[in-house]
Amino acid sequence: MPELPEVEVVRRGLSAHVVGRVIDHVEVAHDRAVRRHLAGAADFAGSLAKASFTEARRRGKYLWLPLDDGVRAVVGHLGMSGQLLVQPAVAPDETHLRVRFVFADGDPELRFVDQRTFGGLAVAGLGPDGVPVPIAHIAPDPLDPAFDDDAFRLALARRRTGIKRALLDQSLISGVGNIYADEALWRARLHYARATETLRRPDATRLLQAVREVMAAALQQGGTSFDSLYVNVNGESGYFDRSLDAYGQEGRPCGRCGTPIRRDPFMNRSSYTCPRCQPRPRHARW
Repeated sequence: MPELPEVEVVRRGLSAHVVGRVIDHVEVAHDRAVRRHLAGAADFAGSLAKASFTEARRRGKYLWLPLDDGVRAVVGHLGMSGQLLVQPAVAPDETHLRVRFVFADGDPELRFVDQRTFGGLAVAGLGPDGVPVPIAHIAPDPLDPAFDDDAFRLALARRRTGIKRALLDQSLISGVGNIYADEALWRARLHYARATETLRRPDATRLLQAVREVMAAALQQGGTSFDSLYVNVNGESGYFDRSLDAYGQEGRPCGRCGTPIRRDPFMNRSSYTCPRCQPRPRHARW
């Protein structure tokens, strides 16, 4: 699933290619793609005709495009395989094309493509802070100026859970998924099962710094693409997978100490750690 860096790359592409343009019409090819728009596909399409996008915004893994009426936005989540592509109208339809936005000024059009249909789009109202109401519960992400470091450290101490589980809690800190949690924990030399209540202030500070560093590094390289399912709006893949230190590196030598990276089952996924740099805590939490 795309995490913060990948979604931010897409947001930047949308900002460059669709903001300020008037929508002529919208075509919904698969109702499941707009299932979160409870009024249905016809209402989704009809409510957007002649509207325009004023900006492209993101919180964690969610994107939204505020509309020129000032009270609504198109909210999107890419799920496992969603793509927002900017394509010329003459380009052949993608096999898994779900929604098409056609603009009054012609090319390019915006297409939502989703092989597994876990992602989706909806039109939603905006809250007083400009965040769509359905995602108001999502915490700011660590690159957001509104992110409160002290509040995060206090919340960690109260959670009484494993630190990786806390990092994946989007109500605590958004945008961090399995890949970047493992990478940040490796950089911070913390084991994923370390109990949050045992973290000292320097530990939590070091962890936040590591999260921000790995996110910034991934952004510079266009995100992480393990297959063709994550691409930016131009269809290009990111290449941060070449710089991963922990995630997916089972059996390879740690870049710091040379110890083979270990893989453990974690929440129906996997966690990757260096047994020497990230020793397992005596009292682990999951």
